[in-house]
Amino acid sequence: MSAGKRLPGTPTPMHFWEGHDGVRIAGDSWGDPDGPLVFLQHGGGQTRHAWKNVGITLGEVGYHAVAFDARGHGDSDWAHDGVYGQDVMVKDLLCVNRALGGQRPVLVGASMGGGTSLVAVGEDHLDATALILVDIAHRIEPAGLKNIMQFMAQKPNGFESLEEVADAIAAYQPHRKRPSDLSGLAKNVRLGEDGRYHWHWDPRFIGGRRDVDKRQQRLEACARALTLPTMLVRGGLSDVLSEAGAREFLQLCPHTEYVNVTGASHMVAGDRNDIFGTAVVDFLARAVPVDGSPVHPPHATQPRSSADSADITDIP
Repeated sequence: MSAGKRLPGTPTPMHFWEGHDGVRIAGDSWGDPDGPLVFLQHGGGQTRHAWKNVGITLGEVGYHAVAFDARGHGDSDWAHDGVYGQDVMVKDLLCVNRALGGQRPVLVGASMGGGTSLVAVGEDHLDATALILVDIAHRIEPAGLKNIMQFMAQKPNGFESLEEVADAIAAYQPHRKRPSDLSGLAKNVRLGEDGRYHWHWDPRFIGGRRDVDKRQQRLEACARALTLPTMLVRGGLSDVLSEAGAREFLQLCPHTEYVNVTGASHMVAGDRNDIFGTAVVDFLARAVPVDGSPVHPPHATQPRSSADSADITDIP
């Protein structure tokens, strides 16, 4: 089952892998397959395309960057049972990692993808070499979550035109310039049998109940368990991860490096791709360099500094 037909101009996935319970996962990759593996996981309502420029940047400096559509998103299959959530997303990540040889990867996750990454590492499902969380931590601001859900839930019967789609995106992201060329929207929607444009994601993805308190407790425990090199990137305009929430995370995981990108909203990579890409490459050059060292040994305990010594960078 899918949202409808792919529009002309929608990029064809470079790869397909079998995820959990037979769900087909679509993905793209950049760089040398023998380089350090970096998984790029998008947020809810996004696709692998959100990572294209970052993937190219990582590939150019020697990493093997892999971005894939989460189940129920983009060109990946919808869940047969309509079940989504962090547990099954982690299982999909493990499936793709096994398909690529079972390496110890770097995990980069934005929003939903960051939650998946944090659970995968914090609960010891996957032994990664480094973790980069993008505008997501243990606590989500209620107002930001509400805005996301309202955006995703609008127009359940579809849009009449790409102009309507562009208007909806512009209303959600008023800080971005509305594109005059709407062809780039092709990857965000599908054409239904009713002749209307529908978002690419499974509507059941936003229909489930969410226990926010339970989720926060779980992610707090995961944050405390982190020992690998970790970086938290926040969009300075974000309504999802507050500055207070970021500071709380630094208390839970004191060795975290923190970058605040002013002028960027929740979609940090899309808003300030140049700054974000530079920050990621700089962090990985120190934590997981292409030449092989100093990647920490499997399951090794990293020394923790005090919260006050966390590396905090404010990038205008």
